Amino acid sequence: MLRIDYKSGLPIYDQIYRGIVKMAAAGAFGGDGQLPSVRSVAQELGVNPNTVQKAYGLLERDGVICSLPGKGSFLTGEQNPVDKQREEAVQKVRVSAREALDCGVALGELLSAVQAEDSRRKESEKHD
Repeated sequence: MLRIDYKSGLPIYDQIYRGIVKMAAAGAFGGDGQLPSVRSVAQELGVNPNTVQKAYGLLERDGVICSLPGKGSFLTGEQNPVDKQREEAVQKVRVSAREALDCGVALGELLSAVQAEDSRRKESEKHD
């Protein structure tokens, strides 16, 4: 089930994108890998269908899904979407760490920031 966190600061389409990637990795779309329609996702989340369409368009652009006119959208079966997302996240952390270290941020401070974010996320999950 997809959820929107209006306090996260992430655009809604990005939250939908990430949620679908996580659901795909968990096998939530069954054997045929068919995603729910744009309209049904929009109704379920209470968002504009154009927002969902944007997320689906980005998923298609990134090779996570393919859309077949008149049939719907399906997972492509390419690289595991979560593996791809993890690779991108690790790359972003490397770039950010390099920039922070170049600015004189101590390694301990970087590690503390990551640990604090992990603690915040775990606490947030407890309340969901």
